[in-house]
Amino acid sequence: MNKDARIYIAGHSGMVGSALLRNLQGKGFRNFILRSREELDLTRQDDTEAFFEAEEPEYVFDAAATVGGILANNIYRGQFIYENLMIQNNIIHSAYKTEVKKLMFLGSSCIYPKLAPQPLKESSLLTGELEPTNEPYAIAKIAGIKLCESYYRQYRCNFISVMPTNLYGPNDNYNLQNSHVLPAMVRKFHEAKVSQSPFVELWGTGKPMREFMHVDDMAAACIHLMEKLDAPRLYDEIGSTHVNIGVGEDLSIADLAAMISRIIGFEGEIRWDKSKPDGTPRKIMDNTLLKKLGFRHTINLEQGITAVYQRFSEHAGNLEKTL
Repeated sequence: MNKDARIYIAGHSGMVGSALLRNLQGKGFRNFILRSREELDLTRQDDTEAFFEAEEPEYVFDAAATVGGILANNIYRGQFIYENLMIQNNIIHSAYKTEVKKLMFLGSSCIYPKLAPQPLKESSLLTGELEPTNEPYAIAKIAGIKLCESYYRQYRCNFISVMPTNLYGPNDNYNLQNSHVLPAMVRKFHEAKVSQSPFVELWGTGKPMREFMHVDDMAAACIHLMEKLDAPRLYDEIGSTHVNIGVGEDLSIADLAAMISRIIGFEGEIRWDKSKPDGTPRKIMDNTLLKKLGFRHTINLEQGITAVYQRFSEHAGNLEKTL
């Protein structure tokens, strides 16, 4: 990508999209095409196609999605599968029709089977049953991966997909109704510290293992792959067009809770509500291919959470908004 390339970031105001924008701006890119949800409804095919025809982006990062944690994924099953299918299908097909030079579709680690061998390899896709609580979201993301792959195979579109591990960082969502595990813990421990609560109650057993990556590392990996990796090489090498993005290290949810509690300074008890679901027992990405392509993450988990909490505490007066 040259510095004047017309770059469209779908979902630029979200956690991943805003990190992509920050990183690209830091590298000197300046010709961005950006639209808010109010300005462009990506679930509407005609509107999306008209946008692509008018703006003619050369490169597309598809970070637009309807997302949430275990609770939201399980409750809003119809909304999650419908909106994500519509958004990604409209973007990918419009990119094909307007001959976009390259597109990157952002998926999720939940695409892999619940009991797939760990670490999760790209080849594990579609080899077993999905985690039931997030199955609709996962199915939508799998469809996006296969759409990119199929458009490469039939039309030779330079479309690739990336599968990030669990992400956290600036512009995360702290609403307890639809947030992911790490920001939900940050909020719960902060509120317990402020109210001097004797305990914090968390879902599940604390035993599941999870991997976490700072969103700025994720954005750096995406841009590295956008500049270094094309669909033909990727398909020839592994037989698909998607790449895992992760740090290659995980920890238990209980250890994560202990780390966040320590960083925030909460000194009470951590209680586990074992009537609530744990989700997938373990989920760590095999990042062999990513490392082979020359990328290494730079932000360790404790440093990242410390920075996240500092930002969170500065904005804690309005917790229902994305910080």
